[in-house]
Amino acid sequence: MTELDVQALQRRLVAFAAARDWGQYHTPKNLASALSVEAAELMEIFQWLTPEQSARGMEDPGTAPRVADEVADVLAYLLQFCEVLGIDVLAALAAKIERNEGRFPVPEPTDPAFRHSSE
Repeated sequence: MTELDVQALQRRLVAFAAARDWGQYHTPKNLASALSVEAAELMEIFQWLTPEQSARGMEDPGTAPRVADEVADVLAYLLQFCEVLGIDVLAALAAKIERNEGRFPVPEPTDPAFRHSSE
């Protein structure tokens, strides 16, 4: 099996759509809508489960492949969306994580029991 990377997967998705003449439908609006629908389908799998049941979802042989398929659908539409708009998805994620690290710093422990003995 060849190593998978985001750019290779995006190229496969573009080729897949082009071979079927679907590119004309791959507008940002349509791709964002499709992404939302697929995310809702993923959410539907877990809709009525307790938190404990949802945490064990991948242990269920009937549920695990459905979850994996919906995750793949969400990712496929997200990658296609980013391709159409020229967004480097990994760079965007790295930048967002960096912004969040600045916005939400690790809190200092307030309980003296958490302080290091060397302080």
